[in-house]
Amino acid sequence: MTTPSSAADVDASAQDWRNPRGGFLFFLGLAAIGTGMGQLVPAVLTLTLKADQLDPANATTILSVVVAIGAVCALIAAPLFGRLSDRLTWRMGRRRPLLILGAILFAIGAPFSYAAPSTGLLIIAGIFTSLGAAAVTVACTAILADQYAPDRRGAASALVGLSLPLGALIGLFLANLVSGSLLAQFLLPAAVAVVGALLLAWRLDDRVITHDEVPVLAARDFFGTFWVNPVTHPSFGWAWWSRLLIFFGIAAVQAYQAFYLIIALGFTPESVSGAVFLSTLVLTTLALVFAPIAAKLSDRIGRRKPFVIVAAVVFAVGLVVVTFARDYPTFLVAMGIIGLGQGVYMAVDLALVSQILPDRHNIAKDMGIMGLASSLPSSIVPAVAPALLAIGATAAAPQNFPALFLTGAVAGLIGAVLILPIKGTK
Repeated sequence: MTTPSSAADVDASAQDWRNPRGGFLFFLGLAAIGTGMGQLVPAVLTLTLKADQLDPANATTILSVVVAIGAVCALIAAPLFGRLSDRLTWRMGRRRPLLILGAILFAIGAPFSYAAPSTGLLIIAGIFTSLGAAAVTVACTAILADQYAPDRRGAASALVGLSLPLGALIGLFLANLVSGSLLAQFLLPAAVAVVGALLLAWRLDDRVITHDEVPVLAARDFFGTFWVNPVTHPSFGWAWWSRLLIFFGIAAVQAYQAFYLIIALGFTPESVSGAVFLSTLVLTTLALVFAPIAAKLSDRIGRRKPFVIVAAVVFAVGLVVVTFARDYPTFLVAMGIIGLGQGVYMAVDLALVSQILPDRHNIAKDMGIMGLASSLPSSIVPAVAPALLAIGATAAAPQNFPALFLTGAVAGLIGAVLILPIKGTK
């Protein structure tokens, strides 16, 4: 899929891929999906309920602050984790330590979130959880590029890409089963995240590098931890901005659907968890139906870009339908459309990104930087959402959800356009 014109833009040098079999995809998927559970169940549900316990009048603000600060810490940590992982010469490998670190952080963050008696301590607990998710996510995305040849990444890309909606679905199902206990709602998803990360660490055939393979890290190289020059590597830059804009739309509906259901559609705090679970079930079912089809077809025809573009457009259409939903059945239809687009997008997005990396010696670092494009919207959306929700607000309609969702739709459409200039993959 690499062309001569992209030689200076993308590292297309030969590599030795293990292409693991024997159920390895199961362990990779379990770790990624467990991380999605541990990350998204708090963001979508349990932090909302905890914030409502702490201060019902300011619950939306508390949620925004906790999620935003956790996301900022994660986006700083992700490339640092990646840089460290790329340079580790330990006998246990390069990616395994990140998986173990993530498990430890999840194990701390969940009980701390439940027990936090104030917004400040809830923020600290949220940081632990966000850093745990960042560590495991960086490991999983690097493992995808480490282990699989470019033409065999579709299935792994689909699994890792769909870990967020799948994690949300399974996590919300578990949370709904124990809806009478907020403690259990925090702990069960985190427990799966911990077990998944540790099992992948056990199963992984991690490559060990020597000190001779690690170049000296100069001061300018350290600052390069957070930067890939978009002039030298424009394909990486276009992909980064496209991802940022598409995930802006994803973050808008993920972070605020519980509040939308309560404020706009009249659900009670006690019944909203069931409504969120059903909408997530619809979204994830459609994603699961179309993701493997898109992944297999993309591998077979050797093309990624058309799938990403079409998926972004479909996702934007779903957000437009959400905007005009005046009842729960219409909301479910919108979530189904979003799920279709999200499934196709997640199935090929990471495969596309893994083929345009600038330097095969910095896979985890560069995948960590690319991960910023998917995690940064979790900070941007809470930062801009209060202003968007306040546009034209009245006593009868105190939150302008259409403004928020339409902004997400426009961002997704622009993200689709930015896929077009990418070289190094079709």
